[in-house]
Amino acid sequence: MLDEIVVSGMGSISGIGNNLDETLQSCLQMKCAIKELQHIKSIHKLPCAEVSYTDAEMKAILNIADSETATRTALMGMIATQEALNNAKITNDSKYRIAFLNGTTVGGMEKSEMYYFDFLENDKFNHYIEAHDCGACTEKIADYFGCFSYVGTPSTACSSAANAIMLGAELIRNGEVDIVVAGGSECITKFHLNGFNSLMILDKEICRPFDETRAGLNLGEGAAYIVIESSKLAEKRKIKPLCKLSGYGNACDAYHQTASSPDGDGAVIAMTNALETSGIEPKDIDYINAHGTGTPNNDESEGKAIARVFLEKIPYISSTKSITGHTTSAAGGVESVISILSLNNRFVPGNYNFKTQMSCLPFKPVSEVITNVDLKHVLSNSFGFGGNNSSLVFSKI
Repeated sequence: MLDEIVVSGMGSISGIGNNLDETLQSCLQMKCAIKELQHIKSIHKLPCAEVSYTDAEMKAILNIADSETATRTALMGMIATQEALNNAKITNDSKYRIAFLNGTTVGGMEKSEMYYFDFLENDKFNHYIEAHDCGACTEKIADYFGCFSYVGTPSTACSSAANAIMLGAELIRNGEVDIVVAGGSECITKFHLNGFNSLMILDKEICRPFDETRAGLNLGEGAAYIVIESSKLAEKRKIKPLCKLSGYGNACDAYHQTASSPDGDGAVIAMTNALETSGIEPKDIDYINAHGTGTPNNDESEGKAIARVFLEKIPYISSTKSITGHTTSAAGGVESVISILSLNNRFVPGNYNFKTQMSCLPFKPVSEVITNVDLKHVLSNSFGFGGNNSSLVFSKI
């Protein structure tokens, strides 16, 4: 078992809520945010889960001038980071070494798409060129707060935020930093809307993860971060931790550029490593917040991996992407927050829109919210393109 790392704060914004309270209520009520696109003009009529705020509204909330260069990914990241810092009682004048690790892939791409022809024809919006890449978004968020001594941008597709959390734990254990704000931010862009559509893995209706009739995923957007530190530092700061980050594991099976391995080999290794580092047995996990994208390939692969790891005692399982959409690089952050909310509020989120059990799996997901249930250990899975599989274990203190 590794040295004890605790979660001392968190913050979230996504289609199901602009803060932690709204996120919790949406999970308890199984409030699905997936609907027709509002903020992106596209020829495709594909349902997605978007953050309700416009960019202008987020700038107003953050007291940022409308003329300032800030992309949607960065703005969502600022809002979630602010809540996480407040939740953990961290101020800008903190004397501790604080790292900010922001998982993202599209970065500021939505503005590059919007102003691409202007880049070619005039110089009116050239300032958005520098805001395009992933690291620029992370720097923009970090600069807004001015309290971070270490800044990084893990970019491993849909496991990015989970890997940011793992990297943060390692930085603390190696004495590089004292506190880490880790997670991810990702807005919807035409690039990945069209990209996923070209792979023929987007559902034209509301997705149904782990359903026999599943037809694909729905994209979502959002940002979410958890604040982690050693239990000793949390005690010194007089902070009551939300839970422990008791274990984590990553494995890259490199089976295919976009598809998961048929039997979930990489997922098995990631989950097994997460359990081993946490010092618990498979039977100790009470709930799995599955990657559960709703694609034919992913759900079969992940489901078979879960069956291999947990054998006869398969815990409660659900995919909250059924209400948040797939927030891609931010998913590990969004779902870590939901996992911790589940742990501390004694409920198991429902798998929205589920109807028919998959014939190739020995289990079915939780189809309705279960309340008043004692959860001690929760596993959260995040799997990215290229077979990059990551699992996190959160445990009650």
